This record gives sequence, structure tokens and C-alpha cells, in this order.
Amino acid sequence: MSGRMNKGMPEEGKRMNNRSLQLLSASLVVVLGGIISPPLQASVDPSPLAHFSEADIQPETFPIPAVLRDNVVFWRSVFSEWRQNQVALHDMNYPGIIYDVIELDGKVGDSLTEVQREQIKQHRERWESRLQGIAAAEQAGAELSDADRDLRQRLINAGGAAAVAEAYLRVRTQRGVRERFLRGLEISGRYDAVFRRVFQEEGLPEDLAYLPHVESSFQHHARSAVGAVGIWQFTRSAGQTFMTVNKAVDERLDPVASARGAARYLKHAYQQLGDWSLAITSYNHGIQGMARAKAEFGTDFGRIVHEYKGKTFGFASRNFYAEFLAAREIASQPERFFPEGVAFQTPLRAEHIVLDRPARSRDLARRYGVTHSELVKMNPAWSTRAGRSLTAIPAGVMVTLPSGTSLSAAVQNTVLSTAAARNDDAPREAASQRATVHVVKASETLSGIARRYKIQLADLRTLNELPSEQDIVRVGQKLKVREGGQYAGNDALVHVVRKGDTPWLIASNYGVTVTELLTSNQLTKRSVIRPGQRLGIPANR
Repeated sequence: MSGRMNKGMPEEGKRMNNRSLQLLSASLVVVLGGIISPPLQASVDPSPLAHFSEADIQPETFPIPAVLRDNVVFWRSVFSEWRQNQVALHDMNYPGIIYDVIELDGKVGDSLTEVQREQIKQHRERWESRLQGIAAAEQAGAELSDADRDLRQRLINAGGAAAVAEAYLRVRTQRGVRERFLRGLEISGRYDAVFRRVFQEEGLPEDLAYLPHVESSFQHHARSAVGAVGIWQFTRSAGQTFMTVNKAVDERLDPVASARGAARYLKHAYQQLGDWSLAITSYNHGIQGMARAKAEFGTDFGRIVHEYKGKTFGFASRNFYAEFLAAREIASQPERFFPEGVAFQTPLRAEHIVLDRPARSRDLARRYGVTHSELVKMNPAWSTRAGRSLTAIPAGVMVTLPSGTSLSAAVQNTVLSTAAARNDDAPREAASQRATVHVVKASETLSGIARRYKIQLADLRTLNELPSEQDIVRVGQKLKVREGGQYAGNDALVHVVRKGDTPWLIASNYGVTVTELLTSNQLTKRSVIRPGQRLGIPANR
């Protein structure tokens, strides 16, 4: 999906001083010594389960394959323990094997100095030389020191005897991102609730809202080497598939709109792959790539990580799911990993409308009583020309408004509608309710629809006069999901037209087509509707 952000930082390593040695010794990561003074020995056969509690290893929506537990621990340390001036040297294929963690000299920023890069290079070469020596000694049958013998055994335990020979080619460096992850946690406070609601509405696991911690650390202006942008890191082509991306609007830049795009993508990926570890990894590697992996190894994700030889299935793709699991664990219990506290941003308070026809930004600002500058600021997806009202924002685009804006407009319009209506007892507020009819989409089930609208499955069946055991529904079928409004004799819900209403908006709100709405009210596409007019909303039983 994104081609991967790599968190905007190079991979590097760190020297361990006495204090960091104490911290690391108390951590969950095994460090193999030799350069470190005093040396820190590795266990010959450490059990991965020692890194996890019982809750961590229980079956769930996002399971942790046994062979990935050390990988998850590694990324947990990258995200929450190692700072930007610390770099771990580890095995590329088996990240649980960490050779050293060095601390860089001097002041450290997002980019490194020549001196710091040279420091990393020297440590890396030293470890490569040591690993070559272990492989050569093994081939010659020579004796090894206790530390080297333990290191050799650790490699064998991870990848078999063959893992020793080329271990020197797999030395990789990874810089810590604790500060960046903490900043991402703070920003996530603004979006967590709305992102979870987006995934809930799509019938997906809410914890997918943690994915931006891996993709962008919630950085609005994040951009990858392959052109993926925004918090959810969509490339332009993927964005055009799952949201609106054109000359006027680029919804990849809007956190909420792109979250909806991510939900659509992940739902599609899961429908195609049938497994969340595969679907989440496809966000980095693509659905077709993971489909090829599945064809070869099924849903055995541990084997896919270690055995699949896809041309572009590199370190980032192999570790994407493990990173998500680590980020999810940290973000779900931040006080455990950031005891100093997290200054979460205030949750986003806004509402969203969908345009039924093209509109210019200044017209929208006047319509909803919002200053033009505030409206533009709240809609980062708009191009410069759209923000200046030189280009119309297309129909179908989601527009963000300050919280309460449309409600205030609705109250005002309801007063106008009431004054225009002759019958004081005419039903009002019907349009302010959420849709009372749900139109079934592909892959939806009756139980899933019940969860979405937070009603009992039995009540949903009763409301729609369905058999007690039915859970399968057909695409396009209309279901009553809520009692509400008033019904005319023909069982059509009555809507009182308000100022600004259009047939498209009314039909969308009630889950019917414009043609059905017009036909049931003896109207045509050329008919004009006016505030106070009463329209029957057809309900398909």
C-alpha cells in the first residue's frame, strides 16, 4: 500500500554505557556480549514465551505466531525503549538476536553526522568480522570461546546450522524511535475515537486504528520514498482506488477520509486473503503478493515470514505484522511503556457531510456559518485552488465542519419548515435521525448489521419479520434497523423537507434510491421540492 515509511530515519547502532547496560539487562531483549564490558552472555536456548504473559499468547483476532514472538519483542524495544541516539545491531532474519546496542556520540538529530555514521560502521564491521571468525572456526573444527559458542548456538536455535555460515551478511542496524513513537501517541489522542468508529462502521476490528503508529507515527506530512503520503500512507494509485484523489481534492491528506479509505482497503484485503496477518501485511506488500505467499504456504504466517521468497518481500514486509503487534501492545497500555506520562491531544470534535453536488469553499463557509479560513484549515485534502474557491469541490467528497455546525443549521431550517407547514402536528426531526433503513452491501451479514447499529439480533429479525435462524442477507436488500419517525398509511416514513435538502440527500439518509423516492411521491427529476413539503420514504419489508 505505502511502500513503507521506515519512520524517516536511517538504520544505525549504539555503544552501551553502564546505565544503558543496566536498563537493557532488565529489559525483555537478549543481548549477546563480547564488545560490551562487562560481557553479557546469552542463554543457550532462551524460551520465547519468557517474553510474554499468558494474555499475550491467547488466540485472538491478531494472533502472535510462536516464531514471531522475538520479532515482536524486538520492535517493542525499538518503539518504546531505544531512543534516537541508540542503535541496535541485530540479525536481519532473526531480529531477536541482538548483538549490541550502541549509544551515538555527540548531539543526535533526525539525520546523523559523518562521525556518527563512522561510529556505526566500525561497530558493524567488528561484528561482521567476529561472525566470520565463528563460521571459519566451525568449519575448521577449532575451539570457540564460551561467548562465541553461546552465540553460535543461538544462531543454530533460530535458523539451524546453515544460519551460522552467512550470519555476517545479515548484520543490520536499527535506530530507536522512542521519542517519535511517544509523539505519535500524543497525536493519536486526537484521532483514536473517530478512527475506531470508522472501522466499527465497516465491521472491522477497531484495533486497526493502531496501524498509523507503524506507517507514519501519525505524522500528517509523512511521505515515503515511493510517494505514499499522509497518516495512512497511501500511494496515489491506491488512493484513487479507495478514496477521492484528483486535482481539486487529495483525501490521502485528510486523516479521517483516508482512514475510511484504509478501512475499505483492509476490508477488501481480508475478504481476498481470509487472514488478518496476511491482510495487514498486504498493506505493505500488496494483496497479489500475499495471495502468492498464501498459495505457497497457506495461512502459516510463520513459514511465510521465514520461507517465502517473493522478489519484493524484504525486511519491511516480513516485519510489518510484527511491528503492528508491538505497536498495538504499546499503544493499548501506554502507562506501562511510558511511565513518565503521555500528553494525549484533545479528541477531534467535528462532524462530516458528503456533498451531493459540486460546491466552492466560500459558498460552503457561508452556507454553514463558518469562517472561510477555519473551513480550509479543517479540510487539508483540498488543493490550493479549491481552498481559494477557484475550483469546485466535487460531489461525493466528505467535508469536515466544526462540531455542531450542521445541527445548528438543522434547527434553524426546522423552524422555517414548521412555519411553512400548515399542520402543526406534522412530524419533524425525522431527517435529524440516523437512517432507519440499511441497504445491505457485499459480504454483510444480519449479525454484523445488528452489531453496527447496536441492536439485538433478535430485535432486528423481528423488526424485519425474518426467520429466527436467518443470518444471510442479499446485496441490495433493505432492512429496518431502527423504529423512528412517523409512518403514513402506506408504511412510508414521512420526511419534512428542510432548507438545503435535495432528493439525493434525503434518499441517502434513508437508504433508498433517488428513483424510489421520486416515484413513491409522484415526482420526476425536474420536480422542485420546498421547505415544509412532506415526502414519504418507502420502506421495503
